[in-house]
Amino acid sequence: MEFFEKMKGAVSSKSKEVADKAKDTAEILNLKGQISTCEEVIKKNYLEIGRLYYEQHGQEPDAAFEKQCTAVSNARTGIRELQAKIDHLKGL
Repeated sequence: MEFFEKMKGAVSSKSKEVADKAKDTAEILNLKGQISTCEEVIKKNYLEIGRLYYEQHGQEPDAAFEKQCTAVSNARTGIRELQAKIDHLKGL
């Protein structure tokens, strides 16, 4: 009977370890989800900061932002030109 008692104790101990590990894994996944949410908030706000900066200073940006503002302006010009071609092809 002592053997069965030891087995019962070992199984009980391993079951607790597995349950604890599952609990830790679930908590880690939850925390990683929260980190991901925070990263999305940061990304969204960085984009908003850039958009607001461009709207306010895009025509006369600080030297540190000149390259990026020029790229945005050129891309906007390209979009207008491509849309004009689309409109022309559609007969608009």
